[in-house]
Amino acid sequence: MKLLHTADWHLNDRLGRIDRTDDLRAAVERIAKICKDEKVDVLIVAGDLFSELARPDALRETIYHWQQVFSDFLGSGGTILTLTGNHDNENFCQTLRHAMSLAAPNITKIGDRVPPGRLYLAAEPTLLKVADRTGNFDVKFVLMPYPTPTRYLRGEAGQKYTSPGEKHRLLNTAFAEALDGLRRHTEFQGTGPSVLSAHVHVQGSQFGTSPFRMTADEDVILAADAWAAQFDYVALGHIHKPQFIGREHVRYSGSIEKMDLGERNDVKGVLLFELGPKGLVGEVKVLPLPSSPIYEVNVFDPPNDLPRLKAEFPDAQQDLVNLHIIYTAGRDHLEELLRELDAIFPRWYARDWKETGRVGPTLTIGEADRTRSFTETVNDYLSQELMGRSEEEREELLRLAKELIDQMPAT
Repeated sequence: MKLLHTADWHLNDRLGRIDRTDDLRAAVERIAKICKDEKVDVLIVAGDLFSELARPDALRETIYHWQQVFSDFLGSGGTILTLTGNHDNENFCQTLRHAMSLAAPNITKIGDRVPPGRLYLAAEPTLLKVADRTGNFDVKFVLMPYPTPTRYLRGEAGQKYTSPGEKHRLLNTAFAEALDGLRRHTEFQGTGPSVLSAHVHVQGSQFGTSPFRMTADEDVILAADAWAAQFDYVALGHIHKPQFIGREHVRYSGSIEKMDLGERNDVKGVLLFELGPKGLVGEVKVLPLPSSPIYEVNVFDPPNDLPRLKAEFPDAQQDLVNLHIIYTAGRDHLEELLRELDAIFPRWYARDWKETGRVGPTLTIGEADRTRSFTETVNDYLSQELMGRSEEEREELLRLAKELIDQMPAT
């Protein structure tokens, strides 16, 4: 059986002002082509299929895109196994899972052999089997979604905790008990290869600045020392940096695109492996995926930096860029500067700017320009500070400032 390990698709995500839908759909299409070219039997998506930023209409369009992209794969008997991650909307995923069960038989018992040619979404700890295409053996799959209280802490008492630390301890224990329970189940016993797929933060894993849109304090960190001996392959999701943990068959595939600046140096890809009746056959193969360049650009001296940037980045139309701008009022025209940078980096996703002061004599406390009125000084200051705003916003804020000044008592 040939299997492809992927994770962290984050479909319909955004980075700042940029909609990542097209980038992510292109990556999904590349994965579908790999499934065809490599004659993959089972595609694993180890959590975070969707972005928490996705709108309902966008989710519908994404599912329709899936149908188009993977119709040949599913039609030829391929199987997609997925599970929910920390960024997947639990209500939406449960609704999707129930809707899918109306169109196809649901998993009725723990350890059932499921029909091929379908997509299965695990929103709770799940054990199922998929038969090899030859019918000679079954592969046992344990699917473990991200540990949240609603997924793992049963009963009212189990969801009462007094601190984040206590919640993490309860979830850690509940995850271990759920996994151990599935491994001890009679349907897991006996011969045949087994795969664990989990969306979790494993001790010893490495990531960029922090887990994607989550601080280390918020995350549940699990020990995975025993997993290498318990399963023939461990397909992990959640940490976006590709890596193996301890043993080469315990792996994070990483995300399918660079999702933020912390992943700027990551080499994205998917993992192809093969299972036989006695376990892993050969080595795990890394198949690279193209990804969008993402970086920061500092503009400290606009008259000199702009020509240099035009020469250095002639083909940056698809790059994701965070702009940091320092300009001098009276010398640099901020709106024109922003327009020129927008032409060089049309997919900037965030930008900030700081004014370093006017060219000419500096005004200090006690030495204000006596020829200008208070109102003129305030209007001049606001006009400079609001240069990046729209004309309507500037006019409204200046109007409000005038109203406040008019209400001040005369001195």
